[in-house]
Amino acid sequence: MPQVRIETLPLRARPGVVARLIQTVTILVTRRRDRQRLGRLDAHLLRDIGLDAQDARRESDKPFWQP
Repeated sequence: MPQVRIETLPLRARPGVVARLIQTVTILVTRRRDRQRLGRLDAHLLRDIGLDAQDARRESDKPFWQP
């Protein structure tokens, strides 16, 4: 019976794929969290960061995948 050789690609064959995936997920999760927090700020805190309620609402209503 002939031997069959199965070649596999090493995990490092495509460096950076996993790192880019982790980075993308981190960005999306952070964006979602930040927008949720922005939506909970009161008018006084919004003025401190230079936004009005309408701008904050518009930003916090965006889906997390939109920059």
